Amino acid sequence: MTNVKTYNHDLWDHGITQGYSVNGTIYISGQFSHNTEGTFVGEGDIEAQTRQTLENLDRVLAGFNVTRSNLAYVEIYLTNAQEHSEPVIRLFKEYVGQHRPAGSLIGVTYLAFPEQLIEISAVAHAD
Repeated sequence: MTNVKTYNHDLWDHGITQGYSVNGTIYISGQFSHNTEGTFVGEGDIEAQTRQTLENLDRVLAGFNVTRSNLAYVEIYLTNAQEHSEPVIRLFKEYVGQHRPAGSLIGVTYLAFPEQLIEISAVAHAD
């Protein structure tokens, strides 16, 4: 029997859900730096954007009753990877603590919004 669950923050509809779980595997759409009202946070500040993006990732995980320790794979997209990788990696390591999911850090030319410097997508597992 297939068990499917979705999570959505209901801020806007881009044709995708924020998280989609199938039989205990949770696929998390790219998260970026917006608050719970949908207002962009941290324009020009990679550390503020990273913190907010990780908070949003936590919010999606909580929607499936799991935590960051359930992360299996993480993709981090940066518009300026050479300049921003060090602070992002530092903040990400603080975020995951001793847990070490698999992952990739990918430099990109641009993201969905002009002020966006970072986006994080992930795969997690239910306990």
